[in-house]
Amino acid sequence: MERFLSRLFEKMRNVKAGYIAAFIFFTVAILLCIFGFFKTLFIVLFTLVGFFVGAFLFSDRSKFKDFLDRILPPGRFR
Repeated sequence: MERFLSRLFEKMRNVKAGYIAAFIFFTVAILLCIFGFFKTLFIVLFTLVGFFVGAFLFSDRSKFKDFLDRILPPGRFR
């Protein structure tokens, strides 16, 4: 995943910022037209929460292991 993101960011460096912003706002406009304001806000909020949980919790294997130990009984699945 890290390699994929680094390649994606390398490709995005060659693209002008206006194109990226236009794509983001076009996507938000389509979501607003299809789902409405509050459903779109809900989707964006949970997407951001998922990104931050993935970035901070699952970035380190020991943090992920501790997280699984809190949810699942230790030793049962390992």
